[in-house]
Amino acid sequence: HGHPTRWRWLNEALVWPALTLVVPYGRFRDTHLDHHYDARLTDPYDDPESNYLDPEVWARCPVAVRIVLRLNNTLLGRVILGPVLGTAAFFVSDLKKMRAGDRSIRESWLWHIPSVLVVLWLIWTAPISGWTYLAALWLGLGLIKIRTFLEHQAHELVPGRTALVEDRGPLSFLFLNNNLHFVHHMHPTVAWYDLPALYASRRETYLARNGGYLFRSYGDVFARYLIRAKDPVAHPLWEARR
Repeated sequence: HGHPTRWRWLNEALVWPALTLVVPYGRFRDTHLDHHYDARLTDPYDDPESNYLDPEVWARCPVAVRIVLRLNNTLLGRVILGPVLGTAAFFVSDLKKMRAGDRSIRESWLWHIPSVLVVLWLIWTAPISGWTYLAALWLGLGLIKIRTFLEHQAHELVPGRTALVEDRGPLSFLFLNNNLHFVHHMHPTVAWYDLPALYASRRETYLARNGGYLFRSYGDVFARYLIRAKDPVAHPLWEARR
């Protein structure tokens, strides 16, 4: 979104190499910017960060797949299963697009190769095992799933699709204040460290605009949804939106 500096090349250099191996930075950047077309939020096809399925696709899913996806819609399931399911879905989607001739995606993966080689070299030379790295990778992706678990919901009105979590603890810092996700969507070019002050200055306005889609803290989120699904897997408003 153009920060922390005005120079894109420097911003991208600051996050190189991509330590997760499984997500090229270029693909993360492009899909995230696509996600910021707010009118598409939660769309099973056009929102690359949506966790909803088209109801017709859901109806064709085998029973075993349905069970796994329902578990993935609890917070505990999202943290444990989400890294594998999300990565697999991401790979499959990109492969399909590359086979269909999408050159930009192919280029992002090709540019990712040097990053992968550097990370593999670091793992090889570091006093840790490959399994330790994989465990850390899974943990890191699982922590991110806590943030993304409830950022968006199906809602008839676009502003009502994005959440606010009034948390100021370690998870808020880890997520770079993206717990104030509605504020981030309204002002994506605002630096992460300015989001709390901006939210505090206009709190009632933001809550009025997003319909009160609010959680007091991540403790509140865990209490509500650790073992209970927040949403159905099939988009509940999909027929009305088509």
